[in-house]
Amino acid sequence: MCYTRGHAFDYDGWARLGNAGWSYQDVLPYFKRAEHHERGADAFHGTGGPLNVANLRSPNVLTKAFVTAGTQVGIPRNDDFNGAEQEGVGLFQVTQKNGRRCSTASGYLGMAKHRGNLTILTGAQARRVLFDGDAAVGVEYQRGGTVHVVHAAMEVILSAGAIQSPQLLMLSGIGDRVPLQAHGIPVVAHLPGVGKNLQDHLDVIVVNSCTQPVSIGITPGNVLRWPWELMKYFCGRRGLFTSNAVEGGGFVKSRPSEPVPDLQFHFSPMKLSRHGMDMGDLFGDGYSLHVCCLRPKSVGEIRLASPHPMEAPQIVANYLTHPDDMETMLRGVRLARDILAAPAFDRYRGRELMPTVLCERDDKIRQFIRERAETIYHPVGTCKMGQDAMAVVDSELRVHGARRLRVVDASIMPTLVGGNTNAPTVMIAEKASDLVRWAAHERRH
Repeated sequence: MCYTRGHAFDYDGWARLGNAGWSYQDVLPYFKRAEHHERGADAFHGTGGPLNVANLRSPNVLTKAFVTAGTQVGIPRNDDFNGAEQEGVGLFQVTQKNGRRCSTASGYLGMAKHRGNLTILTGAQARRVLFDGDAAVGVEYQRGGTVHVVHAAMEVILSAGAIQSPQLLMLSGIGDRVPLQAHGIPVVAHLPGVGKNLQDHLDVIVVNSCTQPVSIGITPGNVLRWPWELMKYFCGRRGLFTSNAVEGGGFVKSRPSEPVPDLQFHFSPMKLSRHGMDMGDLFGDGYSLHVCCLRPKSVGEIRLASPHPMEAPQIVANYLTHPDDMETMLRGVRLARDILAAPAFDRYRGRELMPTVLCERDDKIRQFIRERAETIYHPVGTCKMGQDAMAVVDSELRVHGARRLRVVDASIMPTLVGGNTNAPTVMIAEKASDLVRWAAHERRH
């Protein structure tokens, strides 16, 4: 639910790569069109859009301490990471409405699902795009153990994400001809960039125990509070259950020479490990600070595991293969520890749980990062937009070497943006809707 767009630097970089129409000034109107910003419209924000953007209703006292601690170590306070300046520390705005998540399903599909020209099929998986020569003419999908075909009157749009859009293209005969032929897939278009250029945000967490019963972990006191908190939520949409669990954040430069922030922090007023999957770490009072390298230089790829559509592809992430990424994460962990050592946390600070006091030398911190770092679920780039030999789609998101076929999702990003990827993906879809409408208008006239 964190609403962040990335930095203007990112989109201007897309334009510099030859993608006309994708500079920050070009895409800002689509960010504004998508949102209903509860603070009101201004030069950077819009109102009336399907995606509701709101302030957190009941931020935890530890989150407020984090923001204060950030300013105490010299990071400026920032109340709008999507405004004139991204750098700083503050509370995230969230995609919520009335204290509840406002997803694209509720914001967009909720309004559109009753339209006569829309059919929604759940429990279905696309298997491949169907072609007549180099023209996409439909999609084959599987539902309930039965294979079906849907035909396209005008064009096919893939929106399966950075993992499965390239998989679907390869299953359909679009990709590097050598592995396609090895899998026995007829080649429709030789595009060696399909599945390449995988980029993702790597994340490592600094965790402290808390001496006060104020966090949102699983504790006897919190269990006793939950009925009261549920009543506050259902009666007034306030309290603990309106939290997005990562309430505070920051965008900072790991060193003064960086042109824009290259680190992002997410603060959570609870102990976390492996995104909550280590259940034992959820017990007891504590707080966590995520450290994220925003523009990693390590690049991976998506590969076909087999020609069978229902088999998952291979994800080769290649995290930390570029040495600069490790050094950025190292500087980030050191800064995160400085923030958690600031006076604002004096009344709450227990012992450091991850890393430990034994982890002070750079080589030990690097080892900690290698052992504990994990994805923050922001994969992009595997059907990248551009005109070079490894590009998959053009600036109108049309697949090179094919007709009547577009990709519209985070896979088209040529580079990873400096922030969470939800809002940028919504922006891509908003812009694509105009591209599709304009193309349809041209065909009719």
